[in-house]
Amino acid sequence: MTTCLLLLPALAASGPDSPANAAYDQVVGTLLRDWGAPCGALAVAREGRLVVARGYGPAEPDGRGAVRPTTLFRIASISKPITALAIHKLVAQGRLRLDDKVCDRLADRLPPSGPADARWRAITVRHLLRHSGGWDSAASFDPMFRPAEIAAATRTPAPASAEAIVRHMFGQPLQFDPGTRTAYSNFGYCVLGRIIERVSGRRYEDYVREAVLVPAGAGAMRLGRTAGLARAPGEGWYAMPPAAALVRSVFPDEPGLVASPYGGFHLEAMDAHGGWLASPVDLVRCALRYDGRAQPPDLLDVAALLAPPLLPLPQAPGAFQGDGWVVRPVGADANWWHGGSLPGTSSILVRSHHGFVWAAVANFRPADRSLWQALDAAMWEALAKVEAWPAEEVVVGDGSRR
Repeated sequence: MTTCLLLLPALAASGPDSPANAAYDQVVGTLLRDWGAPCGALAVAREGRLVVARGYGPAEPDGRGAVRPTTLFRIASISKPITALAIHKLVAQGRLRLDDKVCDRLADRLPPSGPADARWRAITVRHLLRHSGGWDSAASFDPMFRPAEIAAATRTPAPASAEAIVRHMFGQPLQFDPGTRTAYSNFGYCVLGRIIERVSGRRYEDYVREAVLVPAGAGAMRLGRTAGLARAPGEGWYAMPPAAALVRSVFPDEPGLVASPYGGFHLEAMDAHGGWLASPVDLVRCALRYDGRAQPPDLLDVAALLAPPLLPLPQAPGAFQGDGWVVRPVGADANWWHGGSLPGTSSILVRSHHGFVWAAVANFRPADRSLWQALDAAMWEALAKVEAWPAEEVVVGDGSRR
């Protein structure tokens, strides 16, 4: 475990009463304190009902206010399951097929000579959903974190937009044949965002909110912004380890050095793979709506999210890459999950095989980036310590069902 500061005071907790609160306050509240995370929040549902909703720490960097279970935070890569749900909504509406070729859907953005690597033409929507499109950032680079270089290469304003990044990558080689293996790809989900826009005729955010989030009661979710004090209403704040160096802003009109969460990357271009703001309550509501247990299934073929063939993940023994989710079969069901990690953000969303859904987020990422995994372990540990659950759903009065 990474130790940041010792002997910190316990984080103050907020949220509705529940007999299960003590276990989560003890395990997760202590974890956040021990890792030096200034604040965070969590939510848990059991058998379709919200049973725990907790906020920890101050709502402002100066210690004012209290984080609520409905405070919005950047959720980083938990944005990917949200994008996958939007893709499947378009499929359910008959407007898209998972076997559609990406180049056909983005034909208006192809250079006249076509993509530099002919294998681009074999990439399907399903390949993108399952990180098997052919890009391997470990063997090349992650274009989503090169906004200045790509803006210069495409002769577009800096930092580079998602559209500019896609155009640039049409000129780059793939690292493997599409569909033959998985390699985690932020860029693949960036492309999915552009497909959602082309097929729906709407901005990515507008379609996802209307088609996926509002029906789930998660209408408070929205895309985040990067720079300065551009916080959305109800959004939390983001902290860095005490020894973290300042970085040069990716925004050319912001001279000087900044803390990485406030200009070290271009969150706006990360919309479909890492740009959403959500509370843990929002995430739990969204997962409950689309996890295959809700009635009715909301015109979405949930089984298709996990349809074979699933590619195994060597880094997670026994697990497979589904559409936007990592999946591990357990008995007749499965655990689904996704983590998120950006400077200033660590998050986890889990749908368990035995009737639970939970989410947790912290406004902090340590140098080794492992807090989201520690949150995952802590949420399982707290679950095992609960001796009694509330008989009724706990109520959070926040307007997040907008």
